Amino acid sequence: MKARLIINPISGTHSKAGLAANVVDSLSPLGWDVETVHTRCSGDATRLALEAVAAGYDAVLAAGGDGTVNETAIALCGSETALGILPCGSGNGLARHLGIPVDAREGLKIIMSETPRHIDYATVNDRKFFCTFGVGFDAAVSDAFARKKSRGKLKYIQSTFETYAHYEPELYRITANGKTMTEKAFLIAVCNASQYGNNAYIAPSASIDDGMLDVTVIHAGNPFSTALVGFDLLAGMIEHNVLIRQFRTSALTIERTMKGIAHIDGEPVEMPSRLEFACHPSLLKVFAPKSEKEIKPFITPAASMLADFKLAVNRVFQKD
Repeated sequence: MKARLIINPISGTHSKAGLAANVVDSLSPLGWDVETVHTRCSGDATRLALEAVAAGYDAVLAAGGDGTVNETAIALCGSETALGILPCGSGNGLARHLGIPVDAREGLKIIMSETPRHIDYATVNDRKFFCTFGVGFDAAVSDAFARKKSRGKLKYIQSTFETYAHYEPELYRITANGKTMTEKAFLIAVCNASQYGNNAYIAPSASIDDGMLDVTVIHAGNPFSTALVGFDLLAGMIEHNVLIRQFRTSALTIERTMKGIAHIDGEPVEMPSRLEFACHPSLLKVFAPKSEKEIKPFITPAASMLADFKLAVNRVFQKD
């Protein structure tokens, strides 16, 4: 196996010192030839991964947050080069959905023990994404969070409350499955995977290898009912909330009154008023457990929180 390890040195909040050596020391005895490169700016991971595909590498390992993983995966879609995820970010949405531990050293064990499986990816106006696309409130929060000078969960929570204080729902026209509907929505999420990241389950029943997109429409409510949506999001119960409308489709179009901010896998982007989506089945190879675990309300989020806590404790005593 010939692999390129792409490390984003500034992603997340933990040091990556010793990570490259650990990957090489772990994979070399298994017959892997690993080359390490580092990103320096946005877009580097895509460029470096494309080089690996052109050179016939068997795998590209992405060590970074959701942005690094997304950039790397973009280059690998439709190729025979497999993606390995070494989570080093804060959200780690794709890793969490796939059942990959949100720690680079633990994620390496998945690469060592699993053979690649094929998963879907999605596009919006021909731009690839792997977990979620959103317009409305979640996009506004992503934009506010991106403007913060520092990252982390507390800053994200701060951005959420600041945005909610002045946010107004918008009108959308959605066409899917031969039907057209007009909705005044708090947000619309188009999901290839079940969560945003950080165990926030926006589409708990979504599968990443079924050739379908799960669409979640959250209607405008009063402050109390909207707050309950946030609770249900973290509890894995959002499908039972009265403000939610969900459906499944392989393609759809969303139209809004004007262009504006959206988010692609958590990254804020300016997008036009007309958005066209499609699911592209089984075109990305990734090292991951063979099947996805069913999300059980309360139980799955609690188990994930406990796993996160254990990893945090291990980091305290872990030596590079």
